Amino acid sequence: MNDARLSLSFDGPVAHLRLCRAEKLNALDADMIEALLSICRQIDRSNARVAIVTGEGKAFCAGGDIAAWSDLSPQDFGSRWLRDGHQAFDALARLRQPLIAVLNGHCLGGGLELAACADLRIAEAHVKLALPETGLGIIPGWSGTQRASRRFGAQLIRRMAILGEVFTADQALALGLVDQVVPTGQGMDAALVVAARVSARSPRATEITKQLINAAEGEDRERTLEMLAGALVAGSDDLAEGLSAYREKRQPRFGGKD
Repeated sequence: MNDARLSLSFDGPVAHLRLCRAEKLNALDADMIEALLSICRQIDRSNARVAIVTGEGKAFCAGGDIAAWSDLSPQDFGSRWLRDGHQAFDALARLRQPLIAVLNGHCLGGGLELAACADLRIAEAHVKLALPETGLGIIPGWSGTQRASRRFGAQLIRRMAILGEVFTADQALALGLVDQVVPTGQGMDAALVVAARVSARSPRATEITKQLINAAEGEDRERTLEMLAGALVAGSDDLAEGLSAYREKRQPRFGGKD
């Protein structure tokens, strides 16, 4: 699915994902969520070695568009809005390429949940980060209590989601919410420097290392285990013998060699 409010482009080894709904502070609606899932597949299957996500205008992402979910029935809110958001954000967090989030503007609610999907976060100096959902009578529903707690620490998320604390970029750096703070307007330049460092390293080793770190956090552990084990077995002589025996309609003679 295509959506003009999400832009994907490639520049050499770097995939650029941009939220292009500046008039709504890059708030996400149902169509954008569906398009994000499709874009993640494109990035994952591309030759890109690293990906960068940022927002257009004065916000990184203001989260879910209230107009998109406020009139949904409780059933549709849970089974469609939250489920579809989880699927898209899971795909973003589980990209095989390292993901850099450039927080070029405020990062609120679902926007912070989106930023939590990234491997590295670069914040411009004016940025504020918050999880304001409980002030609206709702919860952080796109893994703000789960993935964000694993990546940033549960106590910090308690302060944001239960107490409603809002952090500046410098506070976020000290607390581990972001990895780097740069002057306003310099976020993308800083991200490109980081992207070049990542791209210069072994892409296969980097990909597997990311998967293992994700698994250590509980992110997609089962798939990671089976994917790495499957790749190991797929390169063995036993597989070649098994396939030959199948095609020749005979019993395989496994040697147990690599």
